[in-house]
Amino acid sequence: MKDKFYDYIQKLQDTITSKLEEVDGDAKFQQDFWERPEGGGGRTRVIENGGVFEKGGVNISKVFGALPKSMQTYFGVEEADFFACGLSLVIHPKSPIVPTVHANWRYFEMYDKQGNIVDQWFGGGQDLTPYYLFEEDAAHFHQVCKKACDAHNTEFYPNYKKKCDDYFWNTHRNEARGVGGLFFDYCKATETMQMEDWYNFVTEVGDSFLDAYVPIVEKRKELPFTLEQRDWQEIRRGRYVEFNLVHDKGTLFGLRTNGRIESILMSLPPHVQWRYDHHPEKGSEEEKLIGVLQSPKDWV
Repeated sequence: MKDKFYDYIQKLQDTITSKLEEVDGDAKFQQDFWERPEGGGGRTRVIENGGVFEKGGVNISKVFGALPKSMQTYFGVEEADFFACGLSLVIHPKSPIVPTVHANWRYFEMYDKQGNIVDQWFGGGQDLTPYYLFEEDAAHFHQVCKKACDAHNTEFYPNYKKKCDDYFWNTHRNEARGVGGLFFDYCKATETMQMEDWYNFVTEVGDSFLDAYVPIVEKRKELPFTLEQRDWQEIRRGRYVEFNLVHDKGTLFGLRTNGRIESILMSLPPHVQWRYDHHPEKGSEEEKLIGVLQSPKDWV
């Protein structure tokens, strides 16, 4: 399974970066290979200063070896070996009218001292972070997510949509990071879902990503915007950074397993503002967004 899934994310990385380069029209992804001293490595691809995308990364990695002490405590296990692979992406457009997007699909195995698999699971998801709310864009994104889920189980979408709303929540701000999408983790074999079934589900979600995001970018990328709207985008990006550095499990996992710091922090946007005690004007489009972020809604 680990070889099968790693092969899948390598191909998915190619598919996604090629399409995003086509959408951007100017910039190309820069590629770096890196190695982890304890075992494994990855292939990082970053796009910067493009016609549409200010900064973005589409990274794959596989890491393995002895489970670090910090992760032993986290998982509640003693000495063990592990394998983890996944694709993680974050795209920050230049225009505040175009939303930021994040996605991740991953697979994990844990082994006993004899090398036998003692635990394995899939995880992942995809979520949208707009700076200005176009309800039809949020509905489109969620509809694509729902379609991918419904092909496997009609309970998946409402369940994983709620998990997404709960996970991407800045508790210290009492607001969501964005308008959500899907979030699932610890997807293990059960009587009704074998690991092969989970593989089919996760790869269907991965394959749906471009359908969920690209039409939104194409619709919004040419719209004009003001310096004031750009300021708002940079203020909201500050909340994005806060979530990733304070709450995000993927960031913490990478740091605790001696992952490559440049790849882990590629999710951070290049231009951000933190304004003291900033509040949008009453009745403004900016306030409209905050209202939705403070009370997640059903989009489909």
